[in-house]
Amino acid sequence: MEFFVYHRDRPGSLDLRHQLVEAHWSYMDRYAAKMIARGPTFADGGETLTGSVHILDLPDPAAARAFAFDEPNYQAGAYRDVLLRRWHNLLGRTMWDFPGENGDRFLVLGLGTGPGSDLDVPSGRDDLIAYGPLLSDDGATWLGTAALVQAAGPDAARTVLTPDRYAAIEIHEWEFGGRR
Repeated sequence: MEFFVYHRDRPGSLDLRHQLVEAHWSYMDRYAAKMIARGPTFADGGETLTGSVHILDLPDPAAARAFAFDEPNYQAGAYRDVLLRRWHNLLGRTMWDFPGENGDRFLVLGLGTGPGSDLDVPSGRDDLIAYGPLLSDDGATWLGTAALVQAAGPDAARTVLTPDRYAAIEIHEWEFGGRR
């Protein structure tokens, strides 16, 4: 089962995140073989760290909750909240398989309302790094869509989702993650 996890930083937690960087990396190393995509999100042109995205293949919702809530930054209070949803990898690859060149990258997060939308990979979008629906724990209910996309800017990234089908669409600057 695939899961989307987005830890959002608590304002003022950057120093705590720096103190815990090795604990965070050691924790993530345990899940390296299960990662589909990962990386930090930013605001202010990459100046302000705002969160951390992890998309993983795990056995069940309990394992996903353990991953999300046992994470050292979460345990220490560096994150203000966590979005944890089942996810379906419609591209069938990891971010490391993305054939694109370096460029600006974004997390596009559509928070759903009503019937499912954007349930198939949009055609002609070779800028997609990861793409799939956000689902309830049992996988039966569509709750939104999450995409990692390479784009010329936030407005271009936003076009991956149908605008009037979501209660809200968030755009976050994002970069490939992993131990540096």
